[in-house]
Amino acid sequence: MQVTSVISPKTQHFIDIEERYGAHNYHPIPVVIERAKGVFMWDVDGKRYFDFLSAYSAVNQGHCHPRIIAAMTEQAEKLTLTSRAFHNDKLGVFEQFMTELFGYDKLLPMNSGAEAVETAIKLCRKWGYEVKGIPDNQARILVCDGNFHGRTTGVISFSNDPDSTGGFGPYMPGYTIVPYNDLETLKTALQDPNVAGFLVEPIQGEAGVYVPENGFLSAAAALCRDANVLFIGDEIQTGLARTGKMLACDHENVRPDILILGKALSGGTMPVSAVLADDEIMLTIRPGQHGSTFGGNPLACAVALASMQVLVEEKLAERAELMGQKLRTALESMKGDYIKIVRGKGLLNAIVVENNYKGKSAWDFCLALMENGLLAKPTHGDKIRFAPPLVITEAEMDLCIDIIRKTLEAF
Repeated sequence: MQVTSVISPKTQHFIDIEERYGAHNYHPIPVVIERAKGVFMWDVDGKRYFDFLSAYSAVNQGHCHPRIIAAMTEQAEKLTLTSRAFHNDKLGVFEQFMTELFGYDKLLPMNSGAEAVETAIKLCRKWGYEVKGIPDNQARILVCDGNFHGRTTGVISFSNDPDSTGGFGPYMPGYTIVPYNDLETLKTALQDPNVAGFLVEPIQGEAGVYVPENGFLSAAAALCRDANVLFIGDEIQTGLARTGKMLACDHENVRPDILILGKALSGGTMPVSAVLADDEIMLTIRPGQHGSTFGGNPLACAVALASMQVLVEEKLAERAELMGQKLRTALESMKGDYIKIVRGKGLLNAIVVENNYKGKSAWDFCLALMENGLLAKPTHGDKIRFAPPLVITEAEMDLCIDIIRKTLEAF
């Protein structure tokens, strides 16, 4: 399928192969990436781009970080998988590092972010029955309007996005949707004694980097404590230094009862996710009740440990805070007929645009950015995320701001 007339024959060749043989469950920007390093990606024609999506925050450490690749290569030559039928020499070391860094008793490793969300849900329900005393099969979990926690059949059961839900029912019961950033409605919903948990994104990324009001997270966590309900923080996209703190919840000194991590946990090299909680919660799940063949494999543990060390030792949270302020200040100066709203924290940012501007959409603006050497992608029609790898330098950010400004002026 021809997407745009400026696509080279080589690029079109690879797009056509995907179109012919692949499922049509994504609508990518028409560029074919061949290699990447740091903040840059190169297409099959050799053109270089700034990556302003970071694989949805999976490559916070930059593409192919040498320390992460070295850890991956070294471990891959020794041992990749044992399953959890046996111990391995990497899992405990990784678990100790993570629990000490984030201040929890236990870690449960999984692979994809959606798997980690499902794990957190199971933990919350088990705690609800065994510790809180909720009657069997009556546990409820509160979620937020506009949420995105994955695309499994369980997770879409509490989504209100028609693209995620349409044609995939019946849906799993046990969830109540409350408005995001609405403490009064949350307080009312928490009066139900069968509520076991409140699952929330500290910033709603897929919804277009929707940042709640200051104080919402801390007040919501306090309401959950008062109601004996678990506060479950989905930090898969917002965590691991992306927003200028190691966790987005850290901006309000909130410690989730259950913490969900993924994406950048492997520096973009392989699926690695994790759920952290204290013993009272984590030990409600016993041998045989949950698991994964690949969860906690030694290759993933070695990679994740190196990825976390890079975030900490290279002070990437601090870099995200400084570069995010610089980017948002520049974007604010560009507001006008086209850019209507700028929002974000750290290097998780978005603009809300006039989506039918002179007959052109946010998709068209992203195509123009692509032509000028910067890759971004719209979400929900009129929102464009700007989230480069956290290793971006000030000089590189200046170049990116210049690209955005010149693209806007021409647009």
